[in-house]
Amino acid sequence: MKPILVVAGALALLSLGACNANKQAKIEGLSDSIKIVSLSGAISEVLAGAGLEKNIVGTDITSNYPESLKAKPKVGHNRNINAEGILALQPNLVIGIKKDFSPALEAQFKTAGVKLLLVDQEYSVKGTKQLIRTLTDSLHLTAKGDSLIKVLDADLAKVKLAAQKTKVLFIYARGAGTMMVGGTGTQVEQAIILAGGQNAVTEFVDYKPLTAEALVKANPDILLLFDSGLQSLGGPDGVAKIQGIKETNAGKNKKIISMDGELLGSFGPRLGIAVQELAKKIN
Repeated sequence: MKPILVVAGALALLSLGACNANKQAKIEGLSDSIKIVSLSGAISEVLAGAGLEKNIVGTDITSNYPESLKAKPKVGHNRNINAEGILALQPNLVIGIKKDFSPALEAQFKTAGVKLLLVDQEYSVKGTKQLIRTLTDSLHLTAKGDSLIKVLDADLAKVKLAAQKTKVLFIYARGAGTMMVGGTGTQVEQAIILAGGQNAVTEFVDYKPLTAEALVKANPDILLLFDSGLQSLGGPDGVAKIQGIKETNAGKNKKIISMDGELLGSFGPRLGIAVQELAKKIN
């Protein structure tokens, strides 16, 4: 039996949400020659893990794992989707996160006769499993999905949590001129919690500009940045020069850690590996 079943008959718009995946019909009329554009790093990882990397003809810029995906044509960021650039690759199927698609954008693909598979993404272990399940079930690859989830569970089981929760402050940086503090409700906060830490900032949702006053008030034990963000600030020495850092426990004890941003924030099949790494660095 072939891994996936060519678009046959009329190509219709199909929008699927992870929240009601058990009630969703599978995509019918697909074959080995299907051409897919993936608009999410997490989605691309699932597709590659399910054996469909050869069918991916384009991705967004967050799709860089496995390494071979970097060679695929890039169509921009998933938060600024351009239908024309995607359609130029002549895909049969476009897969993305539902919240990234406006009704007008969906209509463009429908008019072009291209199938859409849109899924919800919740930043949690449950949400990651549901993402894997929705994608693989919809593409007739349920057994592949089972295997990916078993590996995820095994990776999560290896996470070693500290006996005492550590206050972690995430700083999103693109050089000294662009620094934001992560509040509640972010992917990174969920990763911190899964790794046994606690967010040092709970007064606001999402991100706000970094200020010295906020740093001192939060008084984190550890500062967490993406690898690229840490590099943009000149490494740990550069971070230490930020106003307010030296007054925090993290600054006094030089507790500054970093991780690959796509690994930490994607909540894809490598979630267990990401949490293992973060827990180890926190502890």
